[in-house]
Amino acid sequence: MNVLQFTDNGIYCPAGGFYIDPWKPVDKAVITHAHSDHARWGSKHYLCQHDSVPLLQLRLGKDISVQGAGYGETTLINGVEVSFHPAGHMIGSAQVKVTVQGQTWVASGDYKTENDGISGEFEPVKCHTFITESTFGLPIYTWKPQQQLFSNIRDWISANQAAGKNSVLLAYSLGKAQRIIYNLKDHVQKFMVHGAIYNGHQVLLEHGWNLPPVERITPDTPKSAYADAVIIAPPSAAGSTWMRRFNPYALGVCSGWMQVRGNMRRQNADAGFAISDHADWPGLLAAVKATGAEQVLATHGFSSTFARYLTEQGLKAGEVKTQFGEEEEPVTENESEPS
Repeated sequence: MNVLQFTDNGIYCPAGGFYIDPWKPVDKAVITHAHSDHARWGSKHYLCQHDSVPLLQLRLGKDISVQGAGYGETTLINGVEVSFHPAGHMIGSAQVKVTVQGQTWVASGDYKTENDGISGEFEPVKCHTFITESTFGLPIYTWKPQQQLFSNIRDWISANQAAGKNSVLLAYSLGKAQRIIYNLKDHVQKFMVHGAIYNGHQVLLEHGWNLPPVERITPDTPKSAYADAVIIAPPSAAGSTWMRRFNPYALGVCSGWMQVRGNMRRQNADAGFAISDHADWPGLLAAVKATGAEQVLATHGFSSTFARYLTEQGLKAGEVKTQFGEEEEPVTENESEPS
């Protein structure tokens, strides 16, 4: 039985009449997390893990019809059992477990297997079929422990301060920016952020998340304010006129793609930190094994390579094309010059 199907609108559950992370407007959308490639505007009703509710409202509008559910809480949709389970990707992220007539499929959304301190611990879910992301589905992508990565970032910041340079870190505005801020909070005096990061951060603070405060950078921010701060901006701010105000500065890119050195050079970065909110190769393999799935379907990223490897290991595996991938909207000129 195909509990879930792949259609032009997205991942569809025929028995429940709903879609998971649809890329076109539908009547019923079940959302894994609030990144823009998974949570799109236009559907009539949304269901998500309850921590994602305010983030969906931020991204899609306060007037959307949205319902939240806790981790492990079963919701019946036309008699189909649906529940959310921690994915560890960002605050509110979840895998979606769907059970129809005793057959259980799990759509992972995006996930990582190392606990970052704020996004929750990834929870393997036993299932018959596992739909897994494979963004970094190559053996070269093996992350260093988070503690070591943040130690390297702290050392880089200290070196910049000694050289009289401002430290600018590029990170996705919703999710990774908060992960960085949270894990540097005991070592950084002040965080100053781009408007795209500020908006999401404030929503999380308003909903009780234990995050340090941040200051929004505006055209009126004096140059002296940057001297004792770490500056965080979205990746698309790189190379924009908005960046000039920080001179002299050193640029650090926080991305799993920094595992390949050439990517750092191509972004004209002074430092690259391979810190990702997606599972690395060992994490993907461990997650697949822990589900006990009889069938694995790989989506976005190195899906064909990952599926082929799983097949060689004796699993029934295949590749599925989706529209998931980019997590951030481009920064517009207005966002580049926040008021």
